[in-house]
Amino acid sequence: MQSFSNKADIADEGVWPIRRRRILDWLVNETRGERFIDNILVDMCEKLLASGVPVARATLHFRTNHPQWIGARILWKEGLAEATINTFAYGIENTPEFLKSPVNAIHQGAEEVRKQLEDTADGDEDSFYQELRDDGLTEYIAWPVEHTFGKRHVATFSTSRPGGFTSEHVDFLRDLLPALTLVSEIRLKNIMARTLLQTYVGPHASEQILSGVTTRGSGATVGAAIMICDLRDFTAISDLWPRDDVIHLLNDYFDAMSDPIERYGGEILKFMGDGLLAIFPLSKDTACHDLLEAIREGQALMAQLNRQYAGNGREPLRYGVGVHVGDVMYGNIGSRRRLDFTVIGPAVNVASRLETLTKEVKRPVLLSRAFVEMAGCAEDMDSLGTFPLRGLGEPVDVFAFPER
Repeated sequence: MQSFSNKADIADEGVWPIRRRRILDWLVNETRGERFIDNILVDMCEKLLASGVPVARATLHFRTNHPQWIGARILWKEGLAEATINTFAYGIENTPEFLKSPVNAIHQGAEEVRKQLEDTADGDEDSFYQELRDDGLTEYIAWPVEHTFGKRHVATFSTSRPGGFTSEHVDFLRDLLPALTLVSEIRLKNIMARTLLQTYVGPHASEQILSGVTTRGSGATVGAAIMICDLRDFTAISDLWPRDDVIHLLNDYFDAMSDPIERYGGEILKFMGDGLLAIFPLSKDTACHDLLEAIREGQALMAQLNRQYAGNGREPLRYGVGVHVGDVMYGNIGSRRRLDFTVIGPAVNVASRLETLTKEVKRPVLLSRAFVEMAGCAEDMDSLGTFPLRGLGEPVDVFAFPER
């Protein structure tokens, strides 16, 4: 039978710990050197078994600030040297399975969900509990893990011991929750900080920032292949289309152009309205080749997107891409209180001017001779001649992807 308990039903709620144990000292004082909460969960469960608490399965369920995932579950089972981590996409919180789950009950305010799995007299047919029974488990307990500002996560423990947990086992496990809460919040905030930085500034820039490169002017000179992409006629589209349709269009366009960039090892440094700036560091030997492949794949995805738009009676999306190669200053630029981690330098300016030139020559992708020679792809490109570029002293030899 499953039971749901509120805070008033929990005995000795204000007394902690009920009994001081070695594992508590370990959680509080000896886990500082471990970055990852999944490893701590594994070690904790092994220490529980060594202490005589018959844990056979344990999970931690965390809500995350991630653009793709609403949350994640860390799962340990007896005999496993490592925990498994599963992520869950937005929308799962509205499914019937989640709505009747013990995790949802905890999120809705329950202070404890406890289920005796050996007792099937109540006719319970819930697939989740049946799965636990099939694994030989006899009891399941879920408790909230309360982080700062009321952010509620979930910890669960199950056993295969006949008769389930004893009251001493439950007291032991409940004693762990405050320490586990502190330990998990620190790790989760580290993960969230990394995720948010990766989401907004990219993986490499986020690592630089987390490692302490946060002062204005700090950075380095790096060689990079540079790509600047811009959507055509966006001003007219944004004036004529409904707001939600414009946002949807931008997301479609950025998906098509951005996914290949990241897949081929490029780093998107910023989205600029309807444009983007990306680099492929030359520290990787295949950087130029990777950039070309990313553009080709992006073009194919844009063609697919435009076919969908045509089927809906909409005009195709047009874009311009400028590509150059050279040294860039990569680091923090901005005001004293608001910084941007980006790249600047003459090489970036050339890529920007080439992107602008696509409007004049009516070719969607333009590349400089410097890039084409480094990539060794001159024979595969159309030479368009030499063009003066605004603000640059010397004209630039320009190449384009061949027309199909």
